[in-house]
Amino acid sequence: MTPHTVYSTVDKLKPPKLLDQVREKLRLKHYSIRTEKQYVQWVRRFILFHGKRHPRDMGAPEVEAFLTHLSVEGNVAASTQNQALSALLFLYREVLKSTLPWMNEMVRAKRPARLPVVLTQIEVQAVLSRMQGPTLLLAQLLYGTGMRLMECMRLRVKDVDFERLEILVRDGKGGKDRVTMLPRTLAPALQQHLVWRRALYQDDLAAGKADVHLPHALAIKYPDASTQWGWQYIFVAAGFSTDPRSGVVRRHHLDEKQLQRAFKRAVQAAGFAKPATPHTLRHSFATHLLQAGYDIRTVQELLGHADVTTTMIYTHVLNKGGRGVSSPLDILQ
Repeated sequence: MTPHTVYSTVDKLKPPKLLDQVREKLRLKHYSIRTEKQYVQWVRRFILFHGKRHPRDMGAPEVEAFLTHLSVEGNVAASTQNQALSALLFLYREVLKSTLPWMNEMVRAKRPARLPVVLTQIEVQAVLSRMQGPTLLLAQLLYGTGMRLMECMRLRVKDVDFERLEILVRDGKGGKDRVTMLPRTLAPALQQHLVWRRALYQDDLAAGKADVHLPHALAIKYPDASTQWGWQYIFVAAGFSTDPRSGVVRRHHLDEKQLQRAFKRAVQAAGFAKPATPHTLRHSFATHLLQAGYDIRTVQELLGHADVTTTMIYTHVLNKGGRGVSSPLDILQ
């Protein structure tokens, strides 16, 4: 047996590093790649903050000290602080298998209630008129369907029904599926885009690179599905990239940053001071439906909200001014 063989055997006997264990557990529970990156980052920062001590040797005081540091010195938002806490609780519960009482007593930072930024219909039209190409089509879909940004980016060919004018949103927030409408006026443009997309798919197929990522274990259950037309992303990147988990080189969906940048330029060109982003189109979708008289429960289902109270935040725009009250200054004039 050569020395190299001895070292290789020893390496195989070594338990995986802590961060690798976190990654493995996240993938076992089907967490998204984005959540995986964020959780691993927070665990790493937590360990470095406490001088590279092992989390097994730490507990509630160290977690609270880290979260306090983020809030006081890092001045992070409540949502960011809560994400860090979620990552650490995942580490202790799922990876280290700790069931200590303090884990149930950790209090999450209270997120301030803020009203969403909403564009008027005239403002939406002004922004869309300053966009073009695939990013225009994406923005129109966001406003016309109420989808979230990544739901739109991950849209697949099979999930659009032109006959019924429906879009099936798969694996949305909370892992739920829902149905929303496909705007009739947008159908021709989307069909034209799919003609171009199918030609690109045929080229990829001929080159042996038509493979696409399938969620969960569908690639094992349906071995040929990953190269079928129906599973292809509608909006794709210009080139190929390496899947960070499997190492497979494939064409991924379009990077959402391209839409975010294009939308920001359009808002600036329109001269609006509102801090609008692509997600603002989802807020505007809900608001304009309520203004048109649609039932709030219907809007709730289209948005995929678990609780109607989440949808009720959009009702603030149904009244003009301060809750529909006339200002005394207007009475003088």
